[in-house]
Amino acid sequence: MPHANAPLTERGRLRLASCVVDDGWPLRRAAQRFQVSPTMAKRWADRYRVEGVAGMVDRSSRPLRSPRRTPAPVERKVLHLRAKRRWGPARIGGRFGLAASTCHAVLRRAGAARLAHLDRATGRPVRRYEHPAPGDLVHVDIKKLGNIPDGGGWRTQGRRQGKLNRTATTDHATDRWGGARLGYSYLHTAIDDHSRLAYTEILDDERKDTAAAFWRRAQAWFAAHGITVRRVIADNGSCYKSFLWRDTLHELGIAVKKTRPFRPQTNGKVERFHRTLTEEWAYARPYPSESARRAALPAWLHAYNHHRAHTALGGHPPTSRVPNLSGQHN
Repeated sequence: MPHANAPLTERGRLRLASCVVDDGWPLRRAAQRFQVSPTMAKRWADRYRVEGVAGMVDRSSRPLRSPRRTPAPVERKVLHLRAKRRWGPARIGGRFGLAASTCHAVLRRAGAARLAHLDRATGRPVRRYEHPAPGDLVHVDIKKLGNIPDGGGWRTQGRRQGKLNRTATTDHATDRWGGARLGYSYLHTAIDDHSRLAYTEILDDERKDTAAAFWRRAQAWFAAHGITVRRVIADNGSCYKSFLWRDTLHELGIAVKKTRPFRPQTNGKVERFHRTLTEEWAYARPYPSESARRAALPAWLHAYNHHRAHTALGGHPPTSRVPNLSGQHN
């Protein structure tokens, strides 16, 4: 591609060469007319004589020979270690005494997939899927977070002050050594596979009756947004393996699906949502108490569903994929 200050584009080169070759203009006259050097005018005229219009396009600047290129045996070692151990360029370079940029160039030339696109256990490319319509599949999972003491926890106040704040917090239990135990918050989440529309509640436990009651509220929320849920996938947690969970979903006309054991990638959309949730809400700022953190959740969820750009959706928010949610199809 010609740069911003280039005097000639492909069409300009053709006009210059045509003036010299077809109309018989002297090189200096053509060069002066098109504001280039005579050497440049000769280059395009010679190409036009030999290749015609096809010779006016840009060519790769890659040299025909690269004497300092990494030797082929070393490249094979780099690719073998990548395939066998699934290491990154920096770690491979440390093994062979090469610069990380050199290893990266070798992997790029060979078309090696990025580590983020590989399953670390098998080395195979990750299969990504997306159901065609909202409600075809909803992912469900639970995220466990420690409660924040009044005055802030150890993440913001340090170990000593955080421990004092825990002890000073009212209505807390104690362990057998007399230490304060504030318990946990359980984030029950349901996220639509197609639109990534998410519904989350903070509950006190992860028992089967709690999970079943959560799903009834989650289904009502999805229905209010115009989504009819047809299938739900969850991991093999005890609450999701219970007869109560199965019977609750069957009563509502929903098919129950389980992830393969020890394969959290199958439920990856809700796992990734929980990572975003902790980064942008749970640990995003120093909350003075657990109640303050919980109070901030509804606003964050609204921003996530209605305004936050989602990379998997082409930079659009989840609501952009829910028909008629925002009145776009009145």
